Amino acid sequence: MVYDIFIIGGGINGCGIARDASGRGLKVCLAEMNDLASGTSSASTKLIHGGLRYLKYFDFKLVKEALKERDVLLKIMPHICWPMRFLIPLQSFKINNFFIRCGLLIYDYIAGYSILPKTETTNLQNSSFNAFLKSKFTKAYIYSDCWVEDSRLVVLNAIDAKKRGANILTRTRVINFEKKGKLWNVITKNNKGEIHEFLCKCIVNAAGPWVDNINNYTRSKNTFSTRLVKGSHLVVNKLFDHNYAFFLTGNDGRIIFVIPFQDEYSLIGTTEVVHQNMDQKPMCSDEEKDYLLNFINNYFDFNLKTDNIISSFSGVRPLYSKNNHKSKNMSSITRDYVLNLEFIENLPFLTIYGGKLTTFRKLSENVLSRLKDFFPEMGSEWTMKNSLPGGDFLIHEKKELVLKLQKKYPFLDQICSNRFINYYGTLSFEILKNVKSKKDLGKNFGHSLTEIEVDWLLKNEFAKSVDDILWRRTKLGLKFNDNEKNKLENWLKYKI
Repeated sequence: MVYDIFIIGGGINGCGIARDASGRGLKVCLAEMNDLASGTSSASTKLIHGGLRYLKYFDFKLVKEALKERDVLLKIMPHICWPMRFLIPLQSFKINNFFIRCGLLIYDYIAGYSILPKTETTNLQNSSFNAFLKSKFTKAYIYSDCWVEDSRLVVLNAIDAKKRGANILTRTRVINFEKKGKLWNVITKNNKGEIHEFLCKCIVNAAGPWVDNINNYTRSKNTFSTRLVKGSHLVVNKLFDHNYAFFLTGNDGRIIFVIPFQDEYSLIGTTEVVHQNMDQKPMCSDEEKDYLLNFINNYFDFNLKTDNIISSFSGVRPLYSKNNHKSKNMSSITRDYVLNLEFIENLPFLTIYGGKLTTFRKLSENVLSRLKDFFPEMGSEWTMKNSLPGGDFLIHEKKELVLKLQKKYPFLDQICSNRFINYYGTLSFEILKNVKSKKDLGKNFGHSLTEIEVDWLLKNEFAKSVDDILWRRTKLGLKFNDNEKNKLENWLKYKI
């Protein structure tokens, strides 16, 4: 079989392109060397947002595109994405307050008509939000953006791509590619050591932080490259009794978010540290932990320490850099993406540099627009109005969907019902279609994760390991103890 497009990388950009292209009738193959979303795409701050801080660098084009996409994504994936309000605490008589307010006015103006509420001001001295904030913060601006289950976003794109005909290969590394007649011959090696070859008309390099490694296989003369910037996050027990997030500014110009996370936790991040190469696994350093904790403690009366950290994670952002430009201020490096289409031995090879979680869908459309001349038979744009799997309902219908699930399956508790709708949306009813009683759920591995759900993840969501299930298909890894993990691992050995 000859594929039209071979995509290298199973992060959000790779899977988004695979979905869009296969939905237009193209023959697509995607190879990911590990699990889907096992790199940068599952280590984000988990926001679908315009990027308020990018206005500081006059990146209006990126902010405008991201704000438009924010509303689009909220409509096509309301199960894994939902609105969130953000508080920006302010001290009295600070000149910076004026610039923040101007930025928010511009943010709301660029967003135009939106289903999300506009910015408002609140007096913290008469507000429940002041429960832990230091007394020097007297008022706050409150603005809107959205939260997203980042790794599930990737997986849902892959599921839909496969449904539309794409061949999705996980734990399959591209080890070389070469010209073979008028086609590319892509050589892969899977985790079993098996070598396979795939013929295709075009290669798309969507390898994220590994794009330069992939380009080393070519004789490319382009001067583009990536700046590898590590971002680390901390997870602590829930700090507040409300579901508002905090947008905090530091004396060093950095922005730190404190975000409600998985009902019982708060997510704190992110840092920006140069990462030398991808041979080194990104991990949150002691210095980063201290930085984030001190940042938070400067705003609130509580005194967070390293003992309060339940979990941490780090990801590497592949920021676009031309001519290996080295900026000392990593916050100032654009988060926009660049598509570089070149002809290597007269064959098309497209590389993606940079990008944001929020703009993946538009990036995918732009990739296919660049490839239109090679595939004039491809269909037109379609992803803007077609929901991701499980997202075929309106955002205001979500609570009703939870109640419907509880009514049909009264043995599911409130936490489990909410989790199912937040992860699977309307697919929850497909997963549970043969369940008549609690017994039909099968073995309970802990924290409402049962055999029926794990079976679904193995058969339909490309999951193959404990980490796939506990950290990228769900976030139950935050709750599972070693005994529960071992129970799941032993069951998987038998099942797989």
